[in-house]
Amino acid sequence: MSYGISIDIGTSGSRAHAVDLKDGKILSTSVTECHPLPGANIMDHLTFCINVGTDVAHKILIDTENKLIRTLGVDLNQVERVSICGNPIQLSLFQGIPVDDLAFAGENAHKARGIQAQKRDAGVFSAVDVGLDVKDGCELLVPPAIRHEIGADALAMMYKSGFLDDKRNCLVTDYGTNAEMALKIGDEIYTGSAAAGPAMEGQSIKCGMLAGPGAISDLTYDFQWVTQVLDDDILPKDGDRVDFGLETITPSGPMHGKATGITGTGVIAAVAAALDGNLWKKGKLTTSDGKLHLQDGVYIDSHDISEALKAIGAMRAGHFTLLEHAGIKFEDMKVMYMAGASGTYVDAVKARDVGLLPPSCDTIYQWGNTSLAMATDILKDPELLDTLQGIANGIRANHIMFAGDKIFEQIYTQELALCDEGMPMEMYNSNNVMAGLQELPKPRGTPTIHRMVQRDIPDLGERGLFIMHELGTQLRGYMEGCTGCKKCERECPEHALTVKDDKEIVVETKNCLGTACYRCQFSCPEKVYKYDNLKLSL
Repeated sequence: MSYGISIDIGTSGSRAHAVDLKDGKILSTSVTECHPLPGANIMDHLTFCINVGTDVAHKILIDTENKLIRTLGVDLNQVERVSICGNPIQLSLFQGIPVDDLAFAGENAHKARGIQAQKRDAGVFSAVDVGLDVKDGCELLVPPAIRHEIGADALAMMYKSGFLDDKRNCLVTDYGTNAEMALKIGDEIYTGSAAAGPAMEGQSIKCGMLAGPGAISDLTYDFQWVTQVLDDDILPKDGDRVDFGLETITPSGPMHGKATGITGTGVIAAVAAALDGNLWKKGKLTTSDGKLHLQDGVYIDSHDISEALKAIGAMRAGHFTLLEHAGIKFEDMKVMYMAGASGTYVDAVKARDVGLLPPSCDTIYQWGNTSLAMATDILKDPELLDTLQGIANGIRANHIMFAGDKIFEQIYTQELALCDEGMPMEMYNSNNVMAGLQELPKPRGTPTIHRMVQRDIPDLGERGLFIMHELGTQLRGYMEGCTGCKKCERECPEHALTVKDDKEIVVETKNCLGTACYRCQFSCPEKVYKYDNLKLSL
């Protein structure tokens, strides 16, 4: 037997297939519960890498990928090829390539810091040399980035969805933590990436989880809201009936299993329900206890709704910004391609209503995990690398860096006021018009929805899905002057930090929000805690 392993390294975690190279059949699928690097989004991962060095971040990532591929159930000594896909930062860390050129944009910034731009073309490398626990001679197949800031994952969503062949004005977005997006107008492509945060993946949500068995993935309406819970095949089944206005839950009787949490698409459905029922006012849920209770103890609170609305606002501001740069009105933007787990499972009508899609969209295509799908295609046909390099070379992409873009800043400021301060939509539009921007129209009509796959990973293989919860990576250290008061431990919002009896500080990297938080450091009464002084422990 000869096997291949395809890996998608996403900002929220990794997914992998084991493939029989003889017949191209997928044998098994494994996913990590989360990403091993501390942080809530790709910018946090990048900052962590710059602070601790590429070597440390590479070790953390490779350690996790080795643990992941061991769960696939194949003899690693018979693995002939490994293929990977992901954004430029994740793939660079996997290969041990410096990411300084990604952290600092522009030729002047590179020259001032002595930074050498890295080459990220398609290639075949040694899997052993990057640290994978496979046999000597195993090939590592890496697809190209379009530009240093537009990665293979963005190429995957354009290539696998059919976006590149569509002659209409169209948008494509991978609905995840990093929210890669592209707008195609004729032969011109405008790209961007909104660091939406982890709410779209069900993380930084009190009862949140990635899409998996037991996750509430949606709410359908039948006189009451009916929870949709993913079964063991990652397909939604009816759960309990909920009336948020009356604050009642009616058990559905025997069902496929208990709900254990809520995934990103379920959070979007809860946002839609809260807005539809006028339960969200000035940044707070107006229920008696400030929560939307679902089933089996799973709930959504005001903080969760706020986090989701910030993610939605970032994506809507991103779409809005691309249209403005392309000089396109909303009424001329009708076609939307949705990729990623959230793009697959989310109710597209609810998504459009809350702002995840342009309100003018009347044709919507929902795809799955295009990044893992393309990595698997490469595994089966290594010559596809040449085709993908040709496509990457031929794409004339105008990349908009949202972090420094004035249009994005203007729109996202209005989004924050809209979701957290109760600003009316009329003022949102008025403020944008005064800034020289177009108005945001209201959604109208019912769009035509093409659900291209049933789940984000269509083929789980004969052995099904394995979810790896224990990543086992920690940051540890002692702080001179520490009194052991444990205030840092109590202040950690993700319960990632523990202060041992001997005052050693231990941080579970998979739970830590990293540079997005630093609450542990800020809360230290003695001002002796230095997060960057913690050392890696695998």
